Amino acid sequence: MSIIIKSSRASDIKSSEITPESDYLNRREFIKKSSLLLGAAWAGRVAMPVAASTKDFSSIIKSPYSTDVPPNSFKEITSYNNFYEFGTSKKDPARNAGDFQTDPWSITIEGECKKQGRFDLDDLIKPFALEERIYRFRCVEGWSMVIPWIGFSLADLIKQCEPNSRAKYIEFTTLYDPKRMPGQKRRVLQWPYTEGLRIDEAMNPLTLMAVGLYGKTMPNQNGAPIRLVVPWKYGFKSIKSIVKIRFTETQPACTWNVTAPKEYGFYSNVNPNVDHPRWSQRTERRIGSKFWEPKQKTLMFNGYGEDVAYLYKDMDLTKYF
Repeated sequence: MSIIIKSSRASDIKSSEITPESDYLNRREFIKKSSLLLGAAWAGRVAMPVAASTKDFSSIIKSPYSTDVPPNSFKEITSYNNFYEFGTSKKDPARNAGDFQTDPWSITIEGECKKQGRFDLDDLIKPFALEERIYRFRCVEGWSMVIPWIGFSLADLIKQCEPNSRAKYIEFTTLYDPKRMPGQKRRVLQWPYTEGLRIDEAMNPLTLMAVGLYGKTMPNQNGAPIRLVVPWKYGFKSIKSIVKIRFTETQPACTWNVTAPKEYGFYSNVNPNVDHPRWSQRTERRIGSKFWEPKQKTLMFNGYGEDVAYLYKDMDLTKYF
């Protein structure tokens, strides 16, 4: 599979404009390190000389996959969330996830791959380069944000796992612990939350494993300590607080697809021409916009069609929505 690096998308926005947060101010050193490491890290995806960690973002690089749209504020991104493990209201995750402990954290890898077992999170991600990627993020309810994630390519992790020829899909599972995640005490979904991708979708260079945002460790309400980000799909595909990754030959059962199969398909590609049974998907409102401002037109594949449309060229996306 060819990798398209879109240099024209590299963010030229000053870090002070992207991140007006007080603890993301050491931008001169950040820019200096980024300019030295960007070429090496993307010419063949060479690992960073400093090991990746969920706690140390001193050597992140700016990704050429970033959109040039200015991101939402840190407050907006961390106070309006879908994370049913902490409640069904958009405000519930920020209210209820404050005491959620994510250290230590481990991930189990299993299924059709050579590298299997239970791994400490920081040990697992040490070989990978951490990047800042500013992605559009679109939720199925019709709201959107632009978020400066910190993470690494899922494709790099997959290569480390060495999947075999039977690995056609990859399944992700969220932590199940009702004592720590009070929303799981309610039967609003089938717990634990699971999601899945085709292996070629997972290997696409846009697919990100995120461990932070806005230069900070991932906030609990946004999926700490590690979550998936698939920018061309609806937000519910980007599973949070991952504890298990499984390679499988058959399509995995995904939580929303199981819960409401007539409303949520396995692929969940952003397709504005397919309405949700209860609302239109043709427009969206960006969080933070004024109520009198018009909604934005929803773009096919959330605007990432140039990078991902080839994955679905022989599929009817009104059927496999």
